[in-house]
Amino acid sequence: MYPMPIEKWRPASRTFYKISVPIALLIWLLPMLAVLVTSVRSADELAMGNYWGWPKDVSLIANYRDALTTSPMLHYFWNSVLITVPSVIGAIALASMAGFALAIYAFPGNTLLFAVFVAGNFVPVQILMIPVRNLSLAMGLYNTVWALVLFHIAFQTGFCTLFLRNFIKQLPFELVESARIEGASEWRVFYTIVLPLIRPALAALAVLVFTFIWNDYFWALCLTQGDDAAPITVGVAALKGQWTTAWNLVSAGSVLAALPSVAMFWAMQRHFVAGLTFGATKG
Repeated sequence: MYPMPIEKWRPASRTFYKISVPIALLIWLLPMLAVLVTSVRSADELAMGNYWGWPKDVSLIANYRDALTTSPMLHYFWNSVLITVPSVIGAIALASMAGFALAIYAFPGNTLLFAVFVAGNFVPVQILMIPVRNLSLAMGLYNTVWALVLFHIAFQTGFCTLFLRNFIKQLPFELVESARIEGASEWRVFYTIVLPLIRPALAALAVLVFTFIWNDYFWALCLTQGDDAAPITVGVAALKGQWTTAWNLVSAGSVLAALPSVAMFWAMQRHFVAGLTFGATKG
């Protein structure tokens, strides 16, 4: 039975996407639109109860300026950079080597180790809150940037290894064999052959892990206290006062906190899409 000609289903499909796509897009963007509108609303309008109407006194710069100058937002931002960048590099570096070993070498226990990596991704990390906090206190790392760096590297490596092992497994093994015949060492095979071939996967993984770590709030709240090592997610929450909350400043701070993740995605968009679709058309 032949598929229906495209001329017969095109009008119905056009009506479908004209209805479904705008509705889905509106529902998806509604929280972000609310935050953006609130971020340019004046404090006087909020005091008068104008939460949902279009802002009458639009302040495009004042709220963002106040969020940066009236609170240590730049300090929180720098802490997030110090936490996120080493965590992403460390997790991807360890995972790429582990994924290479699991995908290329047939050693005893390979399947068992891979199963451990898979099973570890299903463990809710929230149940480890008290042990991880006690461990950071015992090691003298509590309320330091290194506590969050080591934690994120440890917990992101499992997911990254699972991700990269599957990508490396799809590469033609003949490339590795030919390099070995030419006398290349295992490290040279890893650096000069495997890593360039999985560059789209590394880029896609870097975007995902960067977003996970940059937007983390739970573990930042558990492993830090005060402003010394707090990232920007905790800093935005600190904008809330004890009795009243300047929601326009909180919204402006939230937009500023989200900008690096958005910029990271747009900068790596081509590699991100290529990494997610790598091997999708292979038989």
